[in-house]
Amino acid sequence: MKILIDFFPILLFFGAYKLYDIYVGTGVLMAATVVQMALIYSIDRKLQTMHKITLALILIFGTLTLVLQDERFIKWKPTVLYAAMAIGLAVAVWLMRKNFLKLLLGSQMELPDPVWRRLNVLWVAYCAFMSLINAYVAYYYSTEAWVNFKLWGYAFPLAFIIGQGFYIARYLKSDEPKAQDRSL
Repeated sequence: MKILIDFFPILLFFGAYKLYDIYVGTGVLMAATVVQMALIYSIDRKLQTMHKITLALILIFGTLTLVLQDERFIKWKPTVLYAAMAIGLAVAVWLMRKNFLKLLLGSQMELPDPVWRRLNVLWVAYCAFMSLINAYVAYYYSTEAWVNFKLWGYAFPLAFIIGQGFYIARYLKSDEPKAQDRSL
């Protein structure tokens, strides 16, 4: 159910774009994201900072796209979001000596500090990569190609999340007690 909530705005955007155009798609994306955030809020009784930032950027860049009738704004929204995330995580860990990933997720899983540091660096690199690749596609390719990239480009975050899961799995403590060796 959660995965449907996460992906339905982009799927609706894609469908609206294919049936109409980028401007209808942008309006649908904006409305779907508001609904998505309302659903998340109704389930969790709160929105995380990332949800609020995403919602604000979609509404700001979407409004600029619609009011100015300039598709470049909505195409550059992911670049701005990912760049801000990369810069924020990098500044936090290297200048402020704070690991925001650990602050956000530390209550959900216990990992050694070196693993948290590596995860933070991986997230900085991933966000920088996503920012750059979106900027490249938005600048050098047609809107049609960019929209297709937005849909099929979800392979990048899925691969990253799965890879990250495999990486941290070996560090997570099992809740099950270890079986005693009864052959003694």
